[in-house]
Amino acid sequence: MKKIASVFAGLLLCLSTNVFAEEHADQALEHASTAVVHGKAGHAPILVEHAKAALDHTLAASIVAKSIPKNHLNAAADSLQKAIDEGNLGHVQPATKSAEEAVEHIKASQK
Repeated sequence: MKKIASVFAGLLLCLSTNVFAEEHADQALEHASTAVVHGKAGHAPILVEHAKAALDHTLAASIVAKSIPKNHLNAAADSLQKAIDEGNLGHVQPATKSAEEAVEHIKASQK
């Protein structure tokens, strides 16, 4: 009976970590997409705000992700950091491009 309980506990842990990663990836995608919208509108400060939120969620998802999704989340984190850096300098177009790259990586991590 203890073995069965241990197996179910292990399965539950695995499932909960995947759900945790998916929830954070969904939030990261939402914020990164919003950053792109504001970047296209020329709003660098709002782009930076959403890129920072997306970065936080991307890093949280990356902690529990594995294999290819983790690689995409790490690449998304790099792109988001570039978007933040460029946005803080007022370079809206490069920041928007970096945010768009992050969106693509986050989407790829969810496949």
